[in-house]
Amino acid sequence: MFEVIVLSVLQGVAEFLPISSSGHLVIGQHLLGVNEPGMRLDLCLHFGTLLSIVVFYRRVIGRILVNCEWAYVLKIVVSALPAVAVYAGFKGFIDGMFDNARMVGALLMFTGAVLIGTRFMPRGAREVGFGRALLMGLGQALALLPGVSRSGMTLASARAGRVDPEKSAEFSFLMSAPLILGGMFLELVKAWRGGGEPAAEALGWGALAVGAAVAAVVGYFSLALLVKALKGKWFWIFGPYCLAAGLLTILFI
Repeated sequence: MFEVIVLSVLQGVAEFLPISSSGHLVIGQHLLGVNEPGMRLDLCLHFGTLLSIVVFYRRVIGRILVNCEWAYVLKIVVSALPAVAVYAGFKGFIDGMFDNARMVGALLMFTGAVLIGTRFMPRGAREVGFGRALLMGLGQALALLPGVSRSGMTLASARAGRVDPEKSAEFSFLMSAPLILGGMFLELVKAWRGGGEPAAEALGWGALAVGAAVAAVVGYFSLALLVKALKGKWFWIFGPYCLAAGLLTILFI
């Protein structure tokens, strides 16, 4: 339970801050000696942070539902297509990356370089159109690799498209919902059919539920911090941390 809580805190902090939650989970699992298959625990903790997204953006979600803003929903669907296509075509390769801590370190350094680069990108005030939604979706697809930050790639893509920072943050986290739900659904189907080792046998559903709850609470405050970072123009400062974390991972793990 202690190990799950530690990984949950890592997930809650790293899911929204642009430092790669999946990469930190891989590093945490190596340091703690947890033998849980990467994608299983990762998906459960992602579900916890999905709850924090729903709570944080509850008014936006309510507005979309009440006003039937189907164009916004369609943009979210469009943004999910690249990740679905990439995962369908390279599932085995992506899953195997969760066992390669040194590659995770290299990808963390890549994330750091991208984040530092955002410091030199001009800020914009544009809306998220379909073209920019697809651009953010391409960034999200790249972040299927552990060590590449999903929020970092999507928000950097939005910055390149001159999207308003607050609107880009809102869309970035709402667009993650379909992928998280889809991943959870596939994992539950696999467990129901007996395909592979169910997550409940590996850690127990109680431990996974506690992990999701901790990730949800920590994730809420991390999301609030990231929104402030975007408004305050210091989003890029997470870059040096990713460079250092990636280098240390390569050298010592």
